Amino acid sequence: MRIFQNLDPQETKTLRLHLFYSSIEGVAAGALILTEFIFIKSLKGSNVQLAFLFQFSMVMFLFAMVANEILRRYTKRKVLLRTIAIVSKLPLVALAFFPNVNKLEGLPIIYHTIFLAIFLFYFVSKIAVIRSINQYLKGNYKHENFGRLFGYSVTAQKVCMLGSTFIAGLLLDWNPNSYKVFYPIVGILAIVSIFQLSKIKFVQKEEVIDTPLWRALLQSFKRVFDILKYNKAFRHLEMGFMLYGFAWMSTHAVITIFYERALHLNYSSVAFYKNAFNLIAIAFLPFFGRFIGKRDPRRFGIITFGSLLLFILFTSLTEYYNGYTEVYGIKIYYMLMVAVFFNGLFMGSMPILWGIGSSYYCKPDEAADYQSVHLFLTGVRALFAPIIGIKLYEWFGFSLTFATGIVLLFFAILLMIYSEKCFPKK
Repeated sequence: MRIFQNLDPQETKTLRLHLFYSSIEGVAAGALILTEFIFIKSLKGSNVQLAFLFQFSMVMFLFAMVANEILRRYTKRKVLLRTIAIVSKLPLVALAFFPNVNKLEGLPIIYHTIFLAIFLFYFVSKIAVIRSINQYLKGNYKHENFGRLFGYSVTAQKVCMLGSTFIAGLLLDWNPNSYKVFYPIVGILAIVSIFQLSKIKFVQKEEVIDTPLWRALLQSFKRVFDILKYNKAFRHLEMGFMLYGFAWMSTHAVITIFYERALHLNYSSVAFYKNAFNLIAIAFLPFFGRFIGKRDPRRFGIITFGSLLLFILFTSLTEYYNGYTEVYGIKIYYMLMVAVFFNGLFMGSMPILWGIGSSYYCKPDEAADYQSVHLFLTGVRALFAPIIGIKLYEWFGFSLTFATGIVLLFFAILLMIYSEKCFPKK
């Protein structure tokens, strides 16, 4: 196959395992992509609970520093990852025993709480898995192939997401209780995907660590501040991520509410829009993978942040220019289709920038520390942004919430332009 050309044997083996992992992960992610819409449409969860549900997927990164220190001390990475996979993903099977939803009232609040707890567990594995992916790949891919090969794996994930999301949407429109069937399957698949990831050869420097964990954590936070203090290019990138992160996290749950309460979409319609932007993302992913390998990530960030800005802008305009046509029960809003195009560009570029952007500012053996800084700051903004977004919506409505996100993204773009011009990457 063409994608395996000019790779050494270790890169070839790593790419095969990474593609396998990404494909299974894509099937699981595709089924989960409608989770927030299920929670608010079928289970009748509250706005604040919806913010928590989204928040759980990101706030775990607050513990990135703790995870970093534990992973540095624990060399049996395969055993650790597989144990975390079983503990965090298996609780999804419990959803099979939920009662059927009431079409008007959803489910009692106790089930909302259990639902949230299950997904809190589900996302726990992120802090170990994402850090490990960077370490696995950085130790097995050549620097010049890093972005391209990572892009191939993200493409495989997106392709598998398409079919999974489409089937989940059809099943939910046919029967809102079908989530009780496919979520347990997702839990099992998520475990399998991490088992595959852990087969990649793990390259880590042997370290003799006799420092107590609490003192090591203090040293970790000192390294965070030192990295941000002395590496100006990386600091500016993370400042851009903070602005972007607040914009995206504060509007993400609100857009889910917008689909339900302003546009009155059914599950198939939401699945259609999510698949549409994933198709666009797939088309551009190989290009973005090559682009980030040849350009400063801050320039790449301008494309990513600008795409999200235009997605939010055109989504908000759908409230005022709401012409649509209906095809087989799917509402196709004309303005929302424009928004979907820009969301596709965003979804095609962000996984690459977010996943490996920090690695371009460090040596291979520093990748874990830099990624831990990146993940920790993600957790910091996740602690506040989703709730702030929901409260802005409840106080001022959709338009002002979306406008706030657009302004934050505009300043993130200006920062990237200034930073690349004045502080070029060495």
